[in-house]
Amino acid sequence: MPDPNTAAADTVTDDALAAAAAFQAERRYLGAVAYRLLGSVADAEDALQDAWLRWQSADRTDVADPRAYLTTVVTRLCYDQLGSARARREAYVGEWLPEPVLADAADSPAEVAELGEQVSVAMLAVMEQLTPAERAAFVLHDVFAVGFDEIAPVLDRSPEAARQLASRARRRVRGGGRRAAVDPVEHHRVVSAFTAAAAGGDLATLVSMLDPEVVWHADGGGIVNAVRRPVHGAPYVTRLLRKFTTRAIAPDRPLVPALVNGEAGAVWYAAPGTVGGVLAFTVENGLVTAVYVMVNPEKLGHLQEV
Repeated sequence: MPDPNTAAADTVTDDALAAAAAFQAERRYLGAVAYRLLGSVADAEDALQDAWLRWQSADRTDVADPRAYLTTVVTRLCYDQLGSARARREAYVGEWLPEPVLADAADSPAEVAELGEQVSVAMLAVMEQLTPAERAAFVLHDVFAVGFDEIAPVLDRSPEAARQLASRARRRVRGGGRRAAVDPVEHHRVVSAFTAAAAGGDLATLVSMLDPEVVWHADGGGIVNAVRRPVHGAPYVTRLLRKFTTRAIAPDRPLVPALVNGEAGAVWYAAPGTVGGVLAFTVENGLVTAVYVMVNPEKLGHLQEV
């Protein structure tokens, strides 16, 4: 006769294995949601760890759609984090920029689509101006195509209120971001030429590719020397580029093209195998309108194996 204690233990084990498998199947997607909500790889990972603990202890008997359930859990955790994150960033030394993510070239189109629309560094920076509720509604609906009926209970709002939050966020993002849509091919062409000129120390070409109203954003976090406020205008950005190309870039400290948050950008190596900075760009009418330089080492640790 089977031992009932053994049978019960096997049931618990099977349930735990099923829970782990279900969470693992959604982990990458959930990480994409959390990163777009928080703009921080480290904070997103913390949210996933908390979500896993809650998933383990939850009554999963009536969970028909693990992805929907877990998306709700992760969004609520991130929503709670956004308030405290805003307070921390107000005390941040210099300009706060999101942690960059380098695209995995091995991803298939289907995998890329599943992870949601790519959100550029520029877009994430603008999204810092949104309230937590606006950001959550915008990210879930516009990036991951989640319906407002599903978003509403996450934010404790009505579907119409969630729709209004997303609409308001959309207007603010467009108002604070690019003035015009850019063809990815054109963006890649301009950034590739810009990166090549920077790597070769060709300052004249670099200057010719700058929009007169170009803005230089940098994030050193008070750890690495970097301008602490955005620098506006081609003449001033030219001075920064001159310093960067003459003092930072060398054969053993190269600047190489990379896909940064889904767009053409560059990675600067401070030493062989050590990422010293990541550069992202916005482009309009064939000119660079903004440069985002992320050199805070605390935000680059997840890239050191790249």
